[in-house]
Amino acid sequence: MAMSSVVLIIGGFLTAAIFIGLFRRLALHAQLMDLPVARSAHSLPTPVGGGLGIVLIYAVIATYLHLINILPLQEYMALLGGVVIAVVGLIDDYRHLDIKWRMPLQLLAAIWSVWWLGNVPAIQFGNWLLPESWMLNLLAIIALIWLLNLYNFMDGIDGIAGCELVFVNAMSLLFVVNAEDQIITLLTATLIGSGAGFLVWNWSPARIFLGDVGSGFIGFSLGVLALLSMHHGSMQVWTWVILLGVFIADATVTLCRRFMQGARWYEGHASHAYQNAARKYQSHAKVTISLMLINCLWLAPLAWWSEQSPQLGFYLALAGLAPLVVLAIRGDAGNAKFMSVQRKAGN
Repeated sequence: MAMSSVVLIIGGFLTAAIFIGLFRRLALHAQLMDLPVARSAHSLPTPVGGGLGIVLIYAVIATYLHLINILPLQEYMALLGGVVIAVVGLIDDYRHLDIKWRMPLQLLAAIWSVWWLGNVPAIQFGNWLLPESWMLNLLAIIALIWLLNLYNFMDGIDGIAGCELVFVNAMSLLFVVNAEDQIITLLTATLIGSGAGFLVWNWSPARIFLGDVGSGFIGFSLGVLALLSMHHGSMQVWTWVILLGVFIADATVTLCRRFMQGARWYEGHASHAYQNAARKYQSHAKVTISLMLINCLWLAPLAWWSEQSPQLGFYLALAGLAPLVVLAIRGDAGNAKFMSVQRKAGN
């Protein structure tokens, strides 16, 4: 299993780097570009849709695992919900799709994935256990929709979304290998490799953007992987919350503040704490590296602790998120001096 993971990481990296490089040339020729607007973090027209490479590689590997009887039908069908999200995102990248169409499709994809996986396993909130119930299934559907939009919101500067993808899956790989969860081991290895391949082209200064096709797919797929790991008993939900802590804290604080200000949460803006920091320090790389240091030095040890002591998972998640929420507030999340009501065009 370890050797298979290495092969998938290397193979995914090379395939993604080559495919995205070729797609970039096609996008340039076909003028599939993200044009800068007032709130953009870039000043030059840049190809968009690089996330398609990650989607295709993941879909091919998942299909192969299903055909060789490693990935069961119900789990394969649940993963296909991410493909629906990717198609919706691809359309939105090049032919703006109104929210009245996007949200119902996102809801249907989330319902589809949760239905195929079956009832969500019980979740422990400290000393209180929330048993299997329709309420947990509903929460899982809401969480999937939030995660795909959250990841889209946080894909706003060069390298940030790709680095987060690699970090979360690298940590998850360590946990699921230890738990001998073959399916999630192979899927996370695929995402690590393809995410690293994408970063070849997306590291500052980015030569192609992830696009909604990639950001929505990644957020949704991480949520499905979290549900899968819970069903397999290889990871608990609070470990995933910890690993995604930076994205969860910034996006949630920003959304809440914008909601309280009466702004439309689903419309484009540039008021996340990480975007404010990128403008302040005039560097995408500095902000992305800083966030990865927080991941590695703060969240990674807490995630490891939560897996070693599952009964503490809820408390460790709260402890991990608390300073990040404070950091987002101090970073003026959701309260930037300029907010555009134009739709999100990318990084």
